[in-house]
Amino acid sequence: MQLHQPRLAEMVADILRKRILSGDLRDGDALPRQEDLMREFTVSKPSLREALRILEAEGLIVVRRGNLGGAIVTVPEAENAAYTIGLVLSFRGVSYGDVARALKRLEPVCAGFAAARDDRASTVLPRLKEIHEQAVASVEDPAMFTKLSRQFHEQLVSHCGNESMIVIVGALEALWSQQELGWAQKAIDAGDFPDLDQREMGLRSHERLIEHIETGDIERAERLDQVHLEESLWYALHSASGRVVESAGLLGRSSGRLPI
Repeated sequence: MQLHQPRLAEMVADILRKRILSGDLRDGDALPRQEDLMREFTVSKPSLREALRILEAEGLIVVRRGNLGGAIVTVPEAENAAYTIGLVLSFRGVSYGDVARALKRLEPVCAGFAAARDDRASTVLPRLKEIHEQAVASVEDPAMFTKLSRQFHEQLVSHCGNESMIVIVGALEALWSQQELGWAQKAIDAGDFPDLDQREMGLRSHERLIEHIETGDIERAERLDQVHLEESLWYALHSASGRVVESAGLLGRSSGRLPI
């Protein structure tokens, strides 16, 4: 069977992609001028432009048009994964209830990873404690409290130390945070937001989770996080369990840094 030679554009895109992923081209770097790239790869302008379109569609470059235009490298980030996963889930008609059920199983694993880190005192705990203190101070402000509570869970995942879980579970956290922030504003407007006692109960769970991570108690960290998620996700899930996942608003969102 005769194999077809890959198109020139795909070959050029593959070479440039490897340079980006290897770090030879870093975030914010400008690609060489089109004339220089055409000379390097011995390709026509249409082939080069198609190669750049491939990379732009993958989110690896941003092409600026005009006299001062050019291609700028954009390193893949977790929020890009959240956007892409959200599109796939939306296309498949997956609900936020499905995302919540996945988080209730997967996030506790991240809590265990965090508790298992030898360097947790310097990498995990400072950020969790900082957010927890801010949440305690904002407990009477439902909107701020919700944003900080979501940050706590996102930071728990993003500092767990397992890169695969950081990307995959982090994407689900971003999707759920978007849903929960929307729910919170509606609940606040309707006067139906969880009362102060319920918020303080959530804060106590966060405090105990920090303690279990600090002592390196993997089993208790996992178990507590699972119980806490069963309680804390219920409110937002109750109002949107059948609503299909949406990706709008995720691009440009810095991972773990919800707008405040």
